[in-house]
Amino acid sequence: MMKVGLVGMPNAGKSSLFNALSQAGAEAANYPFTTIEPNVATVPVKDERMEQVAATVKASNIVWDTIEFHDIAGLVAGASKGEGLGNKFLANIREVDAILHVVRCHTDENVIHPEGSVDPARDIATIETELLLADLDSAERRHGRVVRDARSGDPAAKAEEAWLRQVIEALQAGQPVRTVPVPEAAPDAGRNLSALTAKPVLFVANINEGEDAVPSVVADHAAATGAAAVAVSSRIEADLADMDDDEDAAMMREELGIGESGLHRVVNGAFGLLHLIAFFTAGEGKPAQTWHLREGLSAWHAAGQIHTDIQKGFVRAEVIGWDALVDAGGYAGAREKGTLRLEGRDYLMKDGDVITIKHTG
Repeated sequence: MMKVGLVGMPNAGKSSLFNALSQAGAEAANYPFTTIEPNVATVPVKDERMEQVAATVKASNIVWDTIEFHDIAGLVAGASKGEGLGNKFLANIREVDAILHVVRCHTDENVIHPEGSVDPARDIATIETELLLADLDSAERRHGRVVRDARSGDPAAKAEEAWLRQVIEALQAGQPVRTVPVPEAAPDAGRNLSALTAKPVLFVANINEGEDAVPSVVADHAAATGAAAVAVSSRIEADLADMDDDEDAAMMREELGIGESGLHRVVNGAFGLLHLIAFFTAGEGKPAQTWHLREGLSAWHAAGQIHTDIQKGFVRAEVIGWDALVDAGGYAGAREKGTLRLEGRDYLMKDGDVITIKHTG
């Protein structure tokens, strides 16, 4: 399961966005540090392609893959030194796979800003500085431990020590750890450091009602730092989440000129950070299920996502693109058309593949 942490300045809109996306009811209030323990919500990652596949093969139901959102309390200047309960918050960030950096871009004067004014560039710099400082402290301490092993001649330790020196230089220059590739000679170096700025980042611009684009100040910074960015109005998403009728919500989105839901934007953006693709399993009278796998991995890896025993006993895989299966009206039609293929363990999975693993045991 993918874990994503929502971070940002106090009152940036993290908890409101969390509520809107997950409908988990995290407390939201108009003052800093409302959120102290990270609220966690498991949200289904729905995919329209799966709905068509399930209907075509007459599956019994759909089991959606999920994404876990962690609503982490707001960071402030000095968090790396423990300000504002910063050490606790930074520890929570270390536990997630990716970071959603929520940036206040809306100008609602009724919402207090801890700095007294709305300035997305300043707020981004505040958060990033605290993460950089926390990583610099960790890297210097790690370097002090590794240098002793490197002096003994251990090749992996020597490679890690050299990498850590590069990391420290990058951090001192204001560059995140993800800009310094982990050396092949020390593949565990990144895991040993567990750097906050090594995690992929999706900037979520919390925009005014009636807007639908990422402000240039956020978009340009994301592009310059190798991150991604989406725009969401937490207030509108909260209103839409409260609506019981999906058709009414869709109509409201159309009236407001919003192309897709905030959930879709955030989920798709988060999965894009980790270069994940979706694949499906489905059979008549059985549950249809969505899965996600890192791009570039094989059918053997996909089998491992389903179950380790299936991976161990892998024989071959029946594979077909979701659209080809729907067009053929099911597996029987696909076999007649010759679009259902047999593939070996090294077959590279494609986004939207429907797969059936043949295995022993």
